[in-house]
Amino acid sequence: MAFVGLIGGFVATDRSSLVDSLATLGHLDWPWLPFAVAAEAASMAAFARTQRRLIRAGGTKLHLGSVMAITYAGNALSMSIPFAGAQLAVVFSYQQFRRRGLDPAVTGWALGVSAIASSSALAIVLVVGALVGGAPVANAVGFLGAAVFALPGITVILAIRYPKARVLANRVIAWAFGWVRRIFHKPGLDSAVLDEFLEQLAGIRLRWHQYGEVFALAAVNWLFDCACLACAIKATGEPVPWAGLLLAYGAGAVAGSTGVTPGGFLIVEATLTAALAATGMAPTRALAAVLAYRLVNFWMILLGGGVTLIYLRLRGSRARPFPRIGSPPGADRDATGDHTAPSTADHPR
Repeated sequence: MAFVGLIGGFVATDRSSLVDSLATLGHLDWPWLPFAVAAEAASMAAFARTQRRLIRAGGTKLHLGSVMAITYAGNALSMSIPFAGAQLAVVFSYQQFRRRGLDPAVTGWALGVSAIASSSALAIVLVVGALVGGAPVANAVGFLGAAVFALPGITVILAIRYPKARVLANRVIAWAFGWVRRIFHKPGLDSAVLDEFLEQLAGIRLRWHQYGEVFALAAVNWLFDCACLACAIKATGEPVPWAGLLLAYGAGAVAGSTGVTPGGFLIVEATLTAALAATGMAPTRALAAVLAYRLVNFWMILLGGGVTLIYLRLRGSRARPFPRIGSPPGADRDATGDHTAPSTADHPR
């Protein structure tokens, strides 16, 4: 009912603009749409490669096809459920990687760091967009967001690489679990289990330039998605407003990350249309471009990822474990064990 009310209000507010935008969709320059699909596919591939690069640091040889399937299915799950969609996608991805024999520490670490890298890269996109677009206030907000998003990543890396920082993290986590236990009357966390988990994390090694590679892939994820939007604008026959494109795209991405509606449905459309109109595009053409973009960015991923999600669910425990790096072909790892992933706030792209 809420969605029906939102749609009804949107149509009643400016019915003529919506009709004109739908008419524009019927006269799109269709050769641009394959480029939009290709850009979106490259965006998804970059996100999958981010997680693959991180998990390989734990010594596991991943097949890119399997990681891509989990990425598409996780995004479809995230887009299908309001508020908790992103969190459920993290749980789903964690379970899928564990079924393929990955260590719980490596899996949780990879999902957490990929989420931090993705959020930090989006903040940088906002900063660059503000600099190019000449918006001082947005520039300051973008730099502040970049600093806030980068802080958790710095903390994780320090806790992994330096023993003293790891001891401090151990104490903080133990205190947090004890506080939760007192409030909810749940069993506390065994300090030995926590020590073992952090010790496993400490064994994960990436050089600084490899962290740079992970961050670069996260940035490529957002930039190719923005390129998908640019192709959708070209499909309407309008020139791409390059000066304000990154900032407008970032505004839509931030609005979509709120999780109020599934995949930011209607919220992204409204925010992105207003942002593109602010760059000088005609509102009807801006809305048509956004609808074409969301056809690729939202509906096609939702459909393809949904089919992949059903396939992975049906396959269940028959998933083939990934081999360890350096192990002979066909050697599978033991994927047993019931561990819990650390809580991570993931924005699955």
